Amino acid sequence: MIKREIEEKFKKASKNRKVVLLTGARQVGKSTFIKDIKEDNRTYITLDDLALRDLAQNDPKLFLMNYDGPVIIDEVQYAPNLFSYIKMDVDEAKEKGKYWLTGSQKFELMKDISESLAGRIGILEMSSLSFAEKKGFKSHLFNPTKIKNNFTVTIKEIFEDIYRGGMPEYIVDNIDRNDFFNDYILTYLERDVRNLTQVGDLNRFRKFLIAVAARNGEVLNYNSLSEDADIDTTTAKRWMSILEASDIVYLLKPYFKSELKRTTKAPKIVFLDSGLCAYLSGWNSVDNLMNSSVSGHYLESFIISELIKNKRNNAETLNYNIYFYRDRDGKEIDLLIELDNVVYPFEIKKTANPNKSMISNFSVLQEANINVGNGGILCFYPEILPLDENNKSYPISVIF
Repeated sequence: MIKREIEEKFKKASKNRKVVLLTGARQVGKSTFIKDIKEDNRTYITLDDLALRDLAQNDPKLFLMNYDGPVIIDEVQYAPNLFSYIKMDVDEAKEKGKYWLTGSQKFELMKDISESLAGRIGILEMSSLSFAEKKGFKSHLFNPTKIKNNFTVTIKEIFEDIYRGGMPEYIVDNIDRNDFFNDYILTYLERDVRNLTQVGDLNRFRKFLIAVAARNGEVLNYNSLSEDADIDTTTAKRWMSILEASDIVYLLKPYFKSELKRTTKAPKIVFLDSGLCAYLSGWNSVDNLMNSSVSGHYLESFIISELIKNKRNNAETLNYNIYFYRDRDGKEIDLLIELDNVVYPFEIKKTANPNKSMISNFSVLQEANINVGNGGILCFYPEILPLDENNKSYPISVIF
């Protein structure tokens, strides 16, 4: 059993809120986690059970009467009628953490919750396994103002992790890679995609999913994407919202300030599980992926996804936002972390030989009078190395 880093954060939320919702993509380990940490007196119910689902949706009052004590309701998105009755119950009760809910369709859940449980619920997001969880160590919350060098990792170690991804069942049970991801995609298409929207042609949606995976780490261009997937741009935008809703992709926003006149407004595509992305893109070995022309994009997306997992999992909080920068002149900065109105710029490079020329684009921020903090390069040089008076080269492991 792999210990999930979100446990402390979840238990803290349960002590402070009457309802806690855990969302995340299918098969990232929500049900296993929540059953593993539950108290002996807490009842577990899954709405994958069609009889229970029917009762919860069509007679929610009777359903809740049958489960009066602390309860887990798994896959709660299947019974949105429950939310108003849960609201009535928790408004009368003083008990904290009575309801633990899980769901894998985040956007639909948020819509229903905002109408019924706003202000009464703690919402946490679970991703697939992080690098730290797979390696069995406790990560620290990344803080760009307090960067520490904890250990070093090799290029091969990181790309082995990228290639494998972090789906718990696949990692723990050592299932054949092709079998696992093929079944995962079929289940995702048949259950989540059909439930989220009317997609008449699942084969075409799968083609769209593969086209998105081919653009992992790239700026989103709907015209190009729709052409490759043989759909119109309106459909491409709608289907991209499905990938966001089911936590398959994260759209990294571009950094925009009025002082920066020529910045792009299109987001960058980040697959939250690199193993799924590598499978969809047809990569069959670590070495081929590591030595490919898209390896830099995979590394960049991996770093971004690990930072997202780091923030989602850690009980300690730090209110920062992550962005990238790109302008119409083609100048790009891979990662911007905005904390307390200061921007910390970083380049992400698949190199062990960093140099100052790699951070030349940082000047666009300074020229625009942006409040810029210390940044640098995240790469495979094993030590922290000064590049100039403000920036350093950092081992990739500092983010874990």
